[in-house]
Amino acid sequence: MESSEQPTERALSSELLGFPADARVLIVNCDDLGMHRSVNTAVLRCVEEGVASSCSLMVPCPAAGHAMRLLRQAPAVSFGIHLTLTRDSAEQAPVAPASRVPSLLDQDGRLFTTATIPRLLARARLEEIELELRAQIDVVARSGLVPTHLDWHCLADGGRPDILDLTVELAEEHGLAARVWLGPGRRAARRRGLPVIDHDFLDSFTLDIEGKAQRYVQLLRSLPAGLSEWAVHPRLDDVSSPNIDADWDVRRSDYAFLVSPLARRVIDEEGVMVINYTRMQQTWTAAFARED
Repeated sequence: MESSEQPTERALSSELLGFPADARVLIVNCDDLGMHRSVNTAVLRCVEEGVASSCSLMVPCPAAGHAMRLLRQAPAVSFGIHLTLTRDSAEQAPVAPASRVPSLLDQDGRLFTTATIPRLLARARLEEIELELRAQIDVVARSGLVPTHLDWHCLADGGRPDILDLTVELAEEHGLAARVWLGPGRRAARRRGLPVIDHDFLDSFTLDIEGKAQRYVQLLRSLPAGLSEWAVHPRLDDVSSPNIDADWDVRRSDYAFLVSPLARRVIDEEGVMVINYTRMQQTWTAAFARED
């Protein structure tokens, strides 16, 4: 899933963040923290020891508690909240009481699967989506952890314009940035002075497994000036843990590259500036303050 929309304004978002016009700036965000302990361990290693710069926590997942414990032990790790309205396993359920978010549940009373997202988007009521998203954010707030941004699991920019608008409103309310990567949302954000990616958003699930490391190398060597983002999905190569999805190879190949000496060497050779969402958060907060 990629967006090829190019910035229409003169200044690149990387310049809004304070970088020179020729700087090649990249966010490498590990999605799906909380999905499983093997994912959690891999994500923290990729951020602390590899080339990943931040990660995103899925609050409704069974291993979210474990993930939050790891984050408390690693306060330097930048993380966001991976807003979640779909399920990847039977254990995932809404954080808000199910009786208060019926439009987010399928005929069996469970969260919709990725395959049934069109049905979810057709029936989901915005007020119930807001209730669920606030519940997810509140779990993190009560834990004492401080996120930097909001982004979405399996729903590009939330899947609907009104959901994206709600996401940005929640980001403003909580002093956060938000990942925005489809063309309409990016144009609207940039009109408000909110930095968003300047180039294609990369989801690692779109890459072929075969030759993935070399593809990552090619992408780094050809990275254009401006702000780019990669959403990666690492997991440990742990055969003793349950196969949480059908894309194990995607996750373990992401992990292998992100912690490899090759990844670090190419980034250093190319002079790519790998950043987390902290500077984005600061710039979004300043832009919101100017509107008040």
